[in-house]
Amino acid sequence: MKNFTILILFCFPILCFTQDDLLDEIESEVDTSKSNYTAAAFKGLKIVNFESTKLVAKKEFTFIVAHRFGSVENGFDSFFGLDDAVTRLNFVFGISNGLNIGVSRSSFQKIYETSAKYRLIRQQENGFPFTIVGFNAILINTGLSKDNLPLIEFKHRLGYTAQVLISRKVSTNFSYELAPTFFHDNYVMVDEQDNSQFALGLGGRYKLSKRMSLNLDYGLHLNRANNSPFKNPLSIGIDLETGGHVFQMHFTNAQGMNTNTFLGQSIGDWGDGNFYFGFNLSRVF
Repeated sequence: MKNFTILILFCFPILCFTQDDLLDEIESEVDTSKSNYTAAAFKGLKIVNFESTKLVAKKEFTFIVAHRFGSVENGFDSFFGLDDAVTRLNFVFGISNGLNIGVSRSSFQKIYETSAKYRLIRQQENGFPFTIVGFNAILINTGLSKDNLPLIEFKHRLGYTAQVLISRKVSTNFSYELAPTFFHDNYVMVDEQDNSQFALGLGGRYKLSKRMSLNLDYGLHLNRANNSPFKNPLSIGIDLETGGHVFQMHFTNAQGMNTNTFLGQSIGDWGDGNFYFGFNLSRVF
């Protein structure tokens, strides 16, 4: 009954979101329409690991290839991580200007995920100071093996995510985001870890040139078990806009790319040189 209640919570449609026109965020910095909305707080759908408040426009289809090499600390033994790479393919469609749906598959733990991202309110010049977006996801971890976990059932493979993304474009060059996050895994790897977990995401973007920005995000886990080997994810990278897509290159201590994995299962340690090079490549159709 508990799992069913959680499933209903995350599947229940969000009925209250605005459907304002999302104008050309790639080329313009400020919406000059009468509504005077602030545009392009972030150019990519992701800051690095965390979702940004950017949405795909109505009837647009975006394909994102996200790639994380293995740890660079092994040097030439793994060719600085090339031999241990993981990939995530993510398909996002704009149902409306304020509602996106997504489907993805990651080679990290063979995870399948469906998601919904919806805008609640937009930042306005001389008006409301923030853009607020909701994000919900349901994932299936198909990598859990019955050989190692003979009693595992389908329900144990499920995980859920709920986020509120709050961003503010402070100036032409600088934007930041807060991301209070709840995520739940029906199976956790650490015995003392609660299945329901809480985190606060922090992220920012600083524009270096017309088509390049410096991005950073960090996830502060709020109820990690004392005996957990996992770390808070810290990531830094560069966004490069090239025509119809945004190319994001970064370094991170998280190899998993779904919210539950990079917040709950990051094993890299920047202090030990245990981090990963990766990229996100988005293409709009």
